[in-house]
Amino acid sequence: QVYLEESGGGLVQPGGSLRLSCAVSRFIFSISNMSWYRQAAGKGRELVATITRGGSTDYSDSVKGRFSISRDNAKNQVNLEMNALKPEDTAVYYCRGETPLGATIRDYWGQGTQVTVSS
Repeated sequence: QVYLEESGGGLVQPGGSLRLSCAVSRFIFSISNMSWYRQAAGKGRELVATITRGGSTDYSDSVKGRFSISRDNAKNQVNLEMNALKPEDTAVYYCRGETPLGATIRDYWGQGTQVTVSS
C-alpha cells in the first residue's frame, strides 16, 4: 500500500514556526527522493525543499535559511521545519516522493496540509 500523509499545518503568526511531517509507506520512503511543495491560492505549485535518499538537501531561494528538511529513517517520515514564517508562506504544503521503479520514475503525492501565516 502506498501512502503519503502530511500533518502539522495550521495557523501561525508572522515570525512563528511550524513543523510539517509526512508519513510515507516504507518501501516508497526507502528508495525515493522526497520533496515538499506548496501551492498558494491562485498560483502554481512550487518546489520548497528536497532531500535525497542520501540526505543531500536543496531549497528554494524564498525559504533558504528559514526552512529545514530532514528524513527520519526510523519513522519513514520526512519533516519540514519552518521558522521565521511570513504571510507569503501561506499555502497548501504537499509531500512528494520521486520513486524509481525499474526504468521509470513515478511521482507520489500526499493530500496536502494548509499553512496560514497571519496576525
